[in-house]
Parts: sequence; structure tokens; C-alpha cells
Amino acid sequence: MINNNLLKTAKREAINALKHCINKKGLYASGTKDGYLATWSRDLNIAMLGGSLINKDFKKVFKNSLKLLADNQSKSGQIPNCVGDFNIDRNSIVTFTTIDSSLWFIIGEYVYKQAYQDSSLFKKHQRVINKTWFWLICQDTGEDHLPEQHPTSDWQDAFPHKYGHCISTQALYYTALKMAGKNKQALEVKKIVNGQGRKDLKMFDDVRNYYLPYVWKNHDGDREKGHWFDTQGNLLAIITGLADKYQTDKILNYIEKNKINKPYPVKAIYPTMKKEGKEWFSYFNKCDAKTPYHYLNAGIWPYLGGLYVAALVKADKQKEATKELIKLALANKAGQQREWEFNEWLHGLTGQPKGAVYQAWSAGAYLFASECVKKRKIVYF
Repeated sequence: MINNNLLKTAKREAINALKHCINKKGLYASGTKDGYLATWSRDLNIAMLGGSLINKDFKKVFKNSLKLLADNQSKSGQIPNCVGDFNIDRNSIVTFTTIDSSLWFIIGEYVYKQAYQDSSLFKKHQRVINKTWFWLICQDTGEDHLPEQHPTSDWQDAFPHKYGHCISTQALYYTALKMAGKNKQALEVKKIVNGQGRKDLKMFDDVRNYYLPYVWKNHDGDREKGHWFDTQGNLLAIITGLADKYQTDKILNYIEKNKINKPYPVKAIYPTMKKEGKEWFSYFNKCDAKTPYHYLNAGIWPYLGGLYVAALVKADKQKEATKELIKLALANKAGQQREWEFNEWLHGLTGQPKGAVYQAWSAGAYLFASECVKKRKIVYF
């Protein structure tokens, strides 16, 4: 039975949480003083996938945030990872060293234009967008149509270790190309990632039944690659259409079989990484992910839960999507200091709330998932 009252309340509380993150310059990643008081490109644009669907309440802050990022673009064309006083301990209020910040910025520009039927900002930022595209193309160091990245240069900025061709980046790149009408290039990315080209660049593992988190060079058959299940990358592959129906079904079955969506949707990776494992690096000991089921080490991230619900809608699993949306609402409700906290992450086994509260992308991703379920289709992608 669908708990309509719960879903209705969750939507109202998600809007409330997101409004707490608004400031004069742009959307903060968190809505409380002890959270992340700065504007991150990825957090902003994931949050606005949902926020932009709520009338025009968030139009101004979305616009201001995109402008803030554009105004701090690097000379080479890279969009900042983060802008704000949160970075003061790093001797700068602007930080870079990411690839997804530029990709999410381009996606955000198209989402803004579509959501509000307003192309004025896009036209104003055309030079910035073109410069960002040039920077992204320069990341294709292998000249193989797929951008490469350095270790810990996306949302998993401290754990785990991946580099080269990463599935999250390829899915975002594929999406940005499609939104920009660069369909020929997008199709090329899809073919290569799915093995319809150079076999050493194929990312879908037909034995494990999911996309590998990263692949890189092949040394006489000894290929550099990761083996764990990267939840964001696989979900983005489904939502964006990078994955076909066969791959989509295999990925979703893998999540269900291994209870990656329990107790709430969904864990960041599977399985957990441990210190004795071959993929462990010493610097992992310095972050929350050093403990299994904490933080990025198979902790539950509600924003990923929103992507999971959307992926189920994409797969035409409406019943399952509604069920998981209810679970996601309960995850965001499982607060410690207040009833609805929209936490940054939760313990991967117990579901105990962790991290910052009133997290923008937790709230925004819920709104996005809710709208996808309501419309029975993926919005924007």
C-alpha cells in the first residue's frame, strides 16, 4: 500500500531542507552552520535536478550558483569544484582538481534552460560553456573519445582509488554530449564503453554484470582496473541511457541480490573495502571511509537513493520505484536532532544517520525521484 501522507510530507520537508541551503551567492551544500557552507558544482546541480521542478522557488539561487561557478572558471576552462569560505583552510576560497564539476556545470546549464524555458543565462554563459567543452576535450589524453581522470578527482574525493576511464565520468560525459546535440560523439562513447569498439576500453563486465568503476591501461593482458560495484556510476549509466536494457536489468538485479538497497537505498560501493585488501591505500586510514559501512565505504547516501529510484523508473519498474521512494523518505526522516534531517549519509548496515544535516543533494535528489515516479519517466535525461 502506498503511503501517500508520508510521500507528501517528505516532499514538503525536502523543499524546506533545500531552502535552508540558500544564500546570497549560491546554494550551499548544507543548510546548517556546522555543515558544508560553500557552493559545490556537483552538489548544486544534483540538488537542482529536483529543486528546479518546484515551480520557480529555486530559479534565482540556481542562476546565482551557476553564475558563481562561471565567474570562477580557470584560465584553461575548468569549472571549480567548490567556491566558498569552507575552503579557507586550504588557502583559497576556490578549489579545482575535479572532472565532474565541469560536466555537472554543463548539464546544469541545460537543465536550467529547460526547466524555466529561459535561454538568457545559457546565452550569457556561451563563451564559458565553450571554454569548458574545450577543457573537457583536453582530458581525452588517450585520443580515444573517452575523457580520463586523476585519482580521487570526482565526488569520491578521498576513497576509493580510481583513475583513467571511470564509469561515472563516462555517463556524465555521454549525457552532456547528448544535451549539447553532439549525438555522433555521444554514440561513439556509448559504443566504446559497451565494447563495440576497442575491447580493452570496454567497461561493462559480462561476468560481474555491472560496469567496472574504472579501467585503464592494458599491460600485455594485465589490465589496470577496479572490481568493486560503483553505485553512482552504474545508476548514472542507466538513467542517462548509456546502458541498454540487458545491462540495466543486470545492474538492478545485482543491487537487489546483494542488498545494496537495504536497509535504505543505497550504499555507495559494494562490497566494503578492508585494510588487508589489495585495493587499499594508506591514506584511506585518514578519512571516515576507513571503517566498513561508513562514509564512502558502503555507507548509504540518500542522494544516490534518489538516482536509484530514477533508475527503476527508467527500467519501467514503477512498483519497485514507488517502494524504494517510500524507503528513501524514511531514510531522510531518520533524524537524530530533528524529525526530517536529509542527512549526508547513513550507516550502511544500521541506517543510523551520519554526516551533515539538511544536505542539499539529499533533499534535491528526493524531489527528483519523486517527480520521476509521479510522471513515470526520467526528467531531463
